[in-house]
Amino acid sequence: MPAEPIYDIAHLGHIEMLTNKPEASLDFFTRVFGLIESGRTDDSVYLRAFDDYEYHSLKLTAAKTTGIRHVAYRAASPEALERRVKAIEALGAGIGWRDADEAHGPAYRFHDPDGHEFEIYYETRRYQPGPDARPALKNQAHRTPNRAIAPRRLDHLNLLAKDVDAIRRFLPQALGSRVTEMIQLDDGALGGCWFTCNNKSYDVAYTRDMANGHGRFHHVTYAVDQREHILQASDIFLENGVHIETGPHKHAVQQTFFLYVWEPAGNRIELANAGARLILAPDWEPVVWTEAERRKGQAWGLKTIESFHTHGTPPVAEQ
Repeated sequence: MPAEPIYDIAHLGHIEMLTNKPEASLDFFTRVFGLIESGRTDDSVYLRAFDDYEYHSLKLTAAKTTGIRHVAYRAASPEALERRVKAIEALGAGIGWRDADEAHGPAYRFHDPDGHEFEIYYETRRYQPGPDARPALKNQAHRTPNRAIAPRRLDHLNLLAKDVDAIRRFLPQALGSRVTEMIQLDDGALGGCWFTCNNKSYDVAYTRDMANGHGRFHHVTYAVDQREHILQASDIFLENGVHIETGPHKHAVQQTFFLYVWEPAGNRIELANAGARLILAPDWEPVVWTEAERRKGQAWGLKTIESFHTHGTPPVAEQ
């Protein structure tokens, strides 16, 4: 019999991204990509999409390097947070408690087997729109922006790992995550694994780090409502000199309609129409893709660009 599902984690909350070009990165995320500034501290700017209900979904921090500092999940309750802390400590992966900041309450930090840092919190600060941002519909967090690119919400992220099999064993124990899809390589190892903590098709994916680094970042994804929004965004990125890596196209794994770009510091960003698929079956069996199937490319036969397999942040030379 399968283990009882664990729903102690409500959803992916935010990520902290590092940039060695803070002014250029901030200009990209606000003026071009369409995120909204909620506040700032000495080294960080808090950003959110227009329908993210929390204070922020992206913390952009000035640093000497790139990649991410941490990934954050919100627990379903204070009791759920305590249960996850006990489970993580039993795995020997705990770092410890971090005091509240301006965006949320106390958070428990831990690391995955590849060295990525995570935190879990429950108490949070909800975004409160001012008069100029108040929406016409009271069930929306912020008025719909009148701009060409307007991401609705944070959707998921992709992390790189030397050993995806170790992550496959770890996340279900640490967060209660379920595996929805994975790639089985010819040598028996996992090339990729997609996880969810709720009924979304996935909130985090891990893929093998082909550069043999550790704790590296592949991309973060924000969702829009329609494919046409992604086509329009492609023109806006082109006009603003943004490096378009690949897309618009459709993934075979998870079926996301995607567009990948690099922000000025080199971190990869995805804009996607990602809301079509939900995992409603409580006894969902992971979909397994073979190496031969993945060599066929994306959903409509486009071969995956080489840099998609090799580029991650920070560069391995900086580690």
